[in-house]
Amino acid sequence: MATTSDIRNGLCIRYNHDIFKITEFLHVKPGKGPAFVRTKLKSVTTGKVIDNTFSAGHKIEEVRVETHKYQFLYQEGEFYHFMHVEDFTQIRLLEAALDMPNLLKEGEVVTILINTEDNMPLSVDMPPHVILEVTQTEPGVKGNTATNATKPATLETGAEVNVPLFINEGDKIKVETDKGTYKERIKE
Repeated sequence: MATTSDIRNGLCIRYNHDIFKITEFLHVKPGKGPAFVRTKLKSVTTGKVIDNTFSAGHKIEEVRVETHKYQFLYQEGEFYHFMHVEDFTQIRLLEAALDMPNLLKEGEVVTILINTEDNMPLSVDMPPHVILEVTQTEPGVKGNTATNATKPATLETGAEVNVPLFINEGDKIKVETDKGTYKERIKE
């Protein structure tokens, strides 16, 4: 059993008959009253995110997990197929297990959390950013780049993100996977 002082990002806990991964937390010590911990919990089975507040010293049941590197192979309907990078075993996961499946391209290496009790995969952690090519976007008009205006762009994986007006088709861009937002253009 762990306590609220052990809470950290990425920790998996058993709560309300489900397994949750802590995505955000904040220790709060008000001037009056007892301390508490505000958390955002993401269900690894349904993907639903809930806010929860634990009082200081509250006991939480930690779930022991292992992390393994897997390479994304291909998508088949709602299933995503991955291969372990060391022993080449393959697993398939439902789309709900992935945070941003539309940013995943073939060959991308991800980290998969596996429950050590039953060897079931819990969730997929994407790399912090991915580099993708813009396949379709409106051309930028010269002179419209003075403001922070954006336009929609379709990427090679089918994802759609807002990009600055100077981005053209064929450009490679860096996309943050946690928010699914444009970060920068990649020059080759």
